[in-house]
Amino acid sequence: MRSPLSRRHFLRDVAAGLSAAALPRLAQAEGASQPALTPGPPGRPGRHRVDEAVAVEVNARPLPSFDIRDRAKVRFGALEYRSGLILTSSFSGFGGLSALRLDARGERFIAVSDQGTWFTGRIVYRGRDMIGLDDVEAAPLLAADGRPITATRGWYDSESLALDGSIAYVGLERVNQVLRYDFAKGFTRSRGEVVPLPPAARKLPINKGLEALVFVPKAMSKDLPKDLPKGQALAGTLIAMSERGLDASGNLIAFLVGGKTPGQFSVRRTENFDISDAVLLPSGDLLILERKFSWLGGVGIRIRRLALSDIAPGAVVDGPAIFNADLGNEIDNMEGIDAHVTAEGETVLTMISDDNFSLIQRNLLLQFTLVE
Repeated sequence: MRSPLSRRHFLRDVAAGLSAAALPRLAQAEGASQPALTPGPPGRPGRHRVDEAVAVEVNARPLPSFDIRDRAKVRFGALEYRSGLILTSSFSGFGGLSALRLDARGERFIAVSDQGTWFTGRIVYRGRDMIGLDDVEAAPLLAADGRPITATRGWYDSESLALDGSIAYVGLERVNQVLRYDFAKGFTRSRGEVVPLPPAARKLPINKGLEALVFVPKAMSKDLPKDLPKGQALAGTLIAMSERGLDASGNLIAFLVGGKTPGQFSVRRTENFDISDAVLLPSGDLLILERKFSWLGGVGIRIRRLALSDIAPGAVVDGPAIFNADLGNEIDNMEGIDAHVTAEGETVLTMISDDNFSLIQRNLLLQFTLVE
């Protein structure tokens, strides 16, 4: 067992400006040789929730190529495939990974499972290729009373995650709530507080509600451009997007929470795609990860680029698709996306899939270089 990195180190790293997603080395659960699991919520058979922190062993099998039809192909729209992993574990609480945030080097990660669980750990690289995960720990998301949210409120479907320094925001889709965690008060052992949302958020569809969260930094960092006067109006704002909450024109409902210009806006919906996650790039652009499913057409994945400066209360924003994939590619139910910049200056996008705890789906971790 490796010695854990303390909360002090975590806060020191954030203060040193590693990134808004700077993460500590994970403390192993003391004396936890067996995971504490509880049967999942009614109507979700075969699933489990985590009731206490536990170390988890994760196995990784490489995906040497992304295109099933042409294994030599590496370019996909504006993205270039780097590496991928198929993740499995004997721990029955592992899965349902719905959101992911990385540190500045793309190594330390924090993720949430739709069963109300934190997953933290480290991506292991060989050169630029991912080869595995290490130091993985699962821990329950806690409510204000210190008990797991699944036990206190019966809340699950934790689908989205945003970071603002040592503050984490987690979106709960079925109840359309956002919880705020202060990692300075215990990291994943901290307690969640409900964030006030616009009344319209409560009216979102139960299973198509809050699906993506992005926090716009209160002060543009050195990695963000200085020439975004409109984007600056969103500094300190939490952007919350619905999966398929539709406005009167059939576009996707989103909210600006806090900041100088709170309100509601829409993302133009096209080709029946729904939002599954989003990430703010160092350039100031916002990427939204989208997906669609039909029995005839199968699964489709898309990434669209939006200009942060276009987002304002009442706006309907749109942008070009920079990436498309289907079942001819190594995809699954892709639900999480994040970005980091390498020491060589390359912008790397990392995507993760939610296997729905299904035997016919996979937990995939994929990385691409953004080349345009």
